[in-house]
Amino acid sequence: MSATSFEEHYPFKSNFFNLDEHRLHYLDEGEGPVLVMLHGNPTWSFYYRNLVKYFSKTHRVIVPDHMGCGFSDKPQDYEYRLKNHVKNVSHLLNNHLKIEKFDLIVHDWGGPIGLGYCADNPEKVGKIVAFNTTCNLCADYPKRIKLCTMPLLGTFLIRGLNFFSLGGSYMASTVAGRMDNGVREGYVKPYNNWANRIANWAFVQDIPFSKSHPTYQTGQEIMAKLAPIYKKDVMVIWGKKDFCFDDVFLEDWKKNFPDAEVHEFAESGHYVVEDATEKIIPLVEKFLNKSLP
Repeated sequence: MSATSFEEHYPFKSNFFNLDEHRLHYLDEGEGPVLVMLHGNPTWSFYYRNLVKYFSKTHRVIVPDHMGCGFSDKPQDYEYRLKNHVKNVSHLLNNHLKIEKFDLIVHDWGGPIGLGYCADNPEKVGKIVAFNTTCNLCADYPKRIKLCTMPLLGTFLIRGLNFFSLGGSYMASTVAGRMDNGVREGYVKPYNNWANRIANWAFVQDIPFSKSHPTYQTGQEIMAKLAPIYKKDVMVIWGKKDFCFDDVFLEDWKKNFPDAEVHEFAESGHYVVEDATEKIIPLVEKFLNKSLP
């Protein structure tokens, strides 16, 4: 087996549970304190593979693929909204796996989804690690992303040309040598045709660029309930060369979580976990093992 094959990078057992008529895929590796990781768009549980391999030695690591992503089902008529992704995580953790307490790691859309879960279940979440995401669900997102919401252009770029998944494997990692053929294969594997890229496109459409957008109200409702979360022990790890989540989003984290432990990586991009794995793992390990004052 080649050292750069997909199977070498992602040697995990697949688990599924039913959400109405659809199946959600998730990883459930290791034993011990529970650690939940939530990915964004256009990634999937593959993004966290190195963290899963390492932390499953000491933790029970749970990583779902959001509906339409990874190895989860990709229904073409599903309502891909933030509120439903939050609901799905709640069904998985609270109803299916019956998790009582866990630490949380989030990236990209995993941030709003994770904060949405936290807003309704603050007592279940311990420490939070955030990688290049937003804690202001109604922020001013970059205009270049807004271009991708245009129906004809966005559909052509994202569903036709695989601009997000394949393009992200070239643009979101900015450290040379991180994207070998096996890694790139892993990122794009679930998104290999027009139908399978439905959620890549739907996530972009769900960005609340205006107050009239349905997810803007969802974001406002979540943020109104985040007071207990602002008191959590939080670590923010940031790739400074992110073309989407720039320093404006980082400043929001510093403002809302003034006591957060912040680590900035000057050469890393949006896929900061890809670019700085060896530096990130000891930081996260130390943070998770740290006792609260």
